[in-house]
Amino acid sequence: MTSAFKDRWKHQEDSSDDERAANTGSSAADNRKAPPIAATSYATESGALASGYDEFTHTQNGYGRGLGASGALEVRCGPLLNFKGISSAQAESCLWHGSVLLVTTPGERQPEVRLRCLGPLEPGPNGSFYNKSASGYSNGHASGYSKYSGNDMSNGNQPQLWTYVGVKLYADPQNVFWRFKIDVPLQAHEARWEYGIEDMSPLSGAGRGNESTRTFVVPAASQSMRIMFHSCNGFSVGTNVDAWSGPALWNDVLRVHEKKPFHVMIGGGDQIYNDYVRSEGPLRPWTDIANPKRRRDFPFDEKLRAECDEYYCNNYVNWFSQEPFASANGQIPQVNMWDDHDIIDGFGSYTDRFMKCAVFRGIGGVAFKYYCLFQQHISPPISTFTTDAPQTMHSQGLDGAGADPRQLQNTFVFKEDKEDSCWIIGNRPGPYVEERSRSLYMQLGAGIAFLGIDARTERTRHQVNYPDTYELIFKRARAELSTAVGSIKHLIVLLGVPIAYPRLAWLENILSSPIIGPIRLLNKRFGVGSSLFNKFDGGVDLLDDLDDHYTARQHKKERRDLIVRLQAIAQEYDVRVTILGGDVHLAALGRFYSNPKLNIPVERDHRYMANVISSAITNKPPPKAIANLLARRNKIHHLDSDTDETLLDLFDKDPGSSNMTANANHCTMPSRNYAIIAEASSDHAPSNGYPNGVINGNSSSPKTLAATGKDGHSPLHLGEECAGTKHLAASGIDSSSMAGALDVTIRVEIDQNDREGKTEGYGFSSKSVEYLEITRGLTTASTNASQHD
Repeated sequence: MTSAFKDRWKHQEDSSDDERAANTGSSAADNRKAPPIAATSYATESGALASGYDEFTHTQNGYGRGLGASGALEVRCGPLLNFKGISSAQAESCLWHGSVLLVTTPGERQPEVRLRCLGPLEPGPNGSFYNKSASGYSNGHASGYSKYSGNDMSNGNQPQLWTYVGVKLYADPQNVFWRFKIDVPLQAHEARWEYGIEDMSPLSGAGRGNESTRTFVVPAASQSMRIMFHSCNGFSVGTNVDAWSGPALWNDVLRVHEKKPFHVMIGGGDQIYNDYVRSEGPLRPWTDIANPKRRRDFPFDEKLRAECDEYYCNNYVNWFSQEPFASANGQIPQVNMWDDHDIIDGFGSYTDRFMKCAVFRGIGGVAFKYYCLFQQHISPPISTFTTDAPQTMHSQGLDGAGADPRQLQNTFVFKEDKEDSCWIIGNRPGPYVEERSRSLYMQLGAGIAFLGIDARTERTRHQVNYPDTYELIFKRARAELSTAVGSIKHLIVLLGVPIAYPRLAWLENILSSPIIGPIRLLNKRFGVGSSLFNKFDGGVDLLDDLDDHYTARQHKKERRDLIVRLQAIAQEYDVRVTILGGDVHLAALGRFYSNPKLNIPVERDHRYMANVISSAITNKPPPKAIANLLARRNKIHHLDSDTDETLLDLFDKDPGSSNMTANANHCTMPSRNYAIIAEASSDHAPSNGYPNGVINGNSSSPKTLAATGKDGHSPLHLGEECAGTKHLAASGIDSSSMAGALDVTIRVEIDQNDREGKTEGYGFSSKSVEYLEITRGLTTASTNASQHD
């Protein structure tokens, strides 16, 4: 922390820990230093300590001894900012809850985060949004103090300071993970907040130099959040990273964030690619074993676990410190859900007997550990699976695998006093990992709820989630929506993998047919077609990707049941459901809707659900030919007799002057991308009935509410009219003014060689019940006017 910054805050520090705890509103465990607690010995399942290892401690607030603390903060990674939810969202006094994670080298003193409000957001001279400080516009780093006192910024007082003491979540001889739970009062206006950590000294490659402060923006209490959605944030094995300019699209994310800040950043899966553990990491010798049976029987002992543990941790440190991704991590609050690449490519979708092998179960545990720490800011399991510690090979309830003294040597794991309220935790562990699924429910501001389904922990080739997990998820959703008593207008559901997507059953049939047998034999004997088969179980490499899809034949019933349950939620609670999906490395927009024969206006159609498909923000897209093939397969499909589905023709042109798709392909875009989702502004209604601008140059008469009688290859409602680059929401900054709808923007990369990551935007708006009243009013006004002419 710079001297000037330290001096600026020094006189505002609270003098007592009691005052600090009172100001934060968080539990004492996350803000106060715990008193020493007498240690008790902790033994193995048999009651005896493992031979040759030090006894480790089991205390009230954690497991293991860890190491001492002193000195300055040598930062390996972070700070990383997460959003954890809003409490009292229907009350006058709302609290925004979040957390900050910092990874340091061992032996550091206990750090503190200091938080203050910089003031309300107002448009600046160049159109960007700035906080208004006493000395003018400052873009998050005020030269003068913001006006802030409690929840009122009008009395000219200096900004109040909150101090949060770090809690040691996890420590080993290489790393210490510090968590700071922070709480922010939502006010009558959108506001920018600043947080800082004293004496940070980033190690080489640990992110943004010596910058000691970060800022983030929270919505007004009456405002829904502005959302950025991404997936597939990394590179597959064998990709030429330089040819794709690294994670360049994060530059565009930051540019848009500066113009109109995001309140939350949803990671839809594959926030990191850990696949290189098999090609460049400790699993390389295992991957090189040619015999599938020997590979299945290979042990995952403590030595291999420790090597994989170090690899996964270092990969996270390196990737989450990679610019410009690291800058976004520290200023846009994250909500993340994992998928296969967060573990290893295809995890859960290989054959059952191969998925049950020791190595897959072992890396599943290691990946879950660092997913908890880096992406969720929660305590990891006290131990993970190894074949030479029987107590780790089976779940011990909520704590996961049983404790292994060797894994806790010189290690500390914080014991959480309670789970965050956002979690929906499964009843039993997954089939290939000794942990329970963790789905999410939280409110994203005043009118949007978010339901993130963990579709990886319980996944097998024949199921995505257990039936009892769906019961827990929908029970929670119904309870929350009932409590909200009509204030929630939109339910955003994250599935990771698209659910409204073209069928590839014919390709599945070919890859599963006997014709593949001779090619597999030639591959084993002479290496013929080596790129066609994966290195794990010798199966067809593309088949695990197809098996991941909800549209795969083995997931057909589960998929239908899930959509029908979402339709019931939409009808019962009068919410509009929007589904987020990634994984497929291209952009598209799928929709479910009532069969036209039912003659239901989309504004009243509870079956209408948009599936925003945005992937990948970093990984390379599929070849142009694949995108065009998928577009040709974009048929009208029938979920059941009442529900149809297809992709929207969203892409009226290729981005910039590029030539990425065939002339006939307007529904799949093979270029890197990310999505923006925001509630449309209700500041003004469109004067001519068109919320999205002039359509075909004709704006003489308003659009009225009616069933179109058309299938999904045509626009189904006003928000789909003029979809693409001409839609008012295409920039991701402007609003369609379609009150009550969600504006959706997909920003698509123009040139993979451009390290600035410039994009072109494509927009559309979801349906809106509120728009019914606007169109009725416009129609009445138009009719009255014509009668007087």
